[in-house]
Amino acid sequence: MRRTLRIRHSLVAGAGVLGLFTLSACGAADTGSSSDGGADGSGYDQVTIAQPNWVGAAANVAVAAYVLEHELDIDVTVQQIDETLAWDGLDDGSVHAILEDWGGAPEKEELYIEEKGSVVPGGELGVVGHIGWFVPKAYADENPEVLDWENLNDFAADFSTAESGSKGQLLNGDPGFTSYDKAIVEELGLDFEVVEGGSEDAQITAIQRAHRDGTPLLTYWWEPHWLNAEVELVEVQLPPYSEECYEDLSKVACAYPDVDLPKFLNADFAENGGVAAEFLKNFSWDTEDQNEVAALIQGEGMDQEDAAEQWVNANPEKVAAWLPEQG
Repeated sequence: MRRTLRIRHSLVAGAGVLGLFTLSACGAADTGSSSDGGADGSGYDQVTIAQPNWVGAAANVAVAAYVLEHELDIDVTVQQIDETLAWDGLDDGSVHAILEDWGGAPEKEELYIEEKGSVVPGGELGVVGHIGWFVPKAYADENPEVLDWENLNDFAADFSTAESGSKGQLLNGDPGFTSYDKAIVEELGLDFEVVEGGSEDAQITAIQRAHRDGTPLLTYWWEPHWLNAEVELVEVQLPPYSEECYEDLSKVACAYPDVDLPKFLNADFAENGGVAAEFLKNFSWDTEDQNEVAALIQGEGMDQEDAAEQWVNANPEKVAAWLPEQG
């Protein structure tokens, strides 16, 4: 994601800056943490989990927080925070865990893990992330050549909007999202303008409208996402990903890499967090699980805790596998 790095982690599905404010999963306002003993006499009895601004992250946090509180009697504070700022929290201990990192802060990752040792990997989430350019299936069926990037300029007029002018529009999401689309468009000589949709919700609305009305749309999009179960999108094939392609991020001219989404923990919490830390290290699920909870939260407008409760009650064996053994 420009170093001995894991370049596969250099992209972000979305990380809108929301500022710093906290939401307690149990309604408490206290954001302090304790390492002098939890309910079982060891570890932290209060945990702060970062929640970046995309619904997959909300699904992870909802279920993890629910299990921590209802199964392990650990108070949880959910801090809605930009992914890059969450790394600063991991460093200073005000945040204990981020459960889905798309690599939006590679410099901080190198600083806090490699140089300071204040942050440590927390294991894989179990979800593979993928970013690309997509069009509605109906449009792709009528225009199969559009699925090869070398033909995109032939279709630019179809994607033209008031925002893109005479060029075709490539829709992005929140302005805070990290993407390399502007570089890709320029380096590949494409007659397109990258237009920020303003938010993930705005992007969802645009995709749903194009699907409903049968209108052309070319959009930056990612998997996993609950909307993909409702609206069929087809990916435009960009030049194949390579690490060399990402050596200069201002000149990216290829596809995004797939990302085995990792978790990260504050180092002291990872070592001394007791059952809370052990649980978060164990926490791992697949794309289908995440999409199910995300669809309840964003697709059906369900409260995060209610969505988590529904999923947890329906998946007792998966939850049991995450729980630490307690003597």
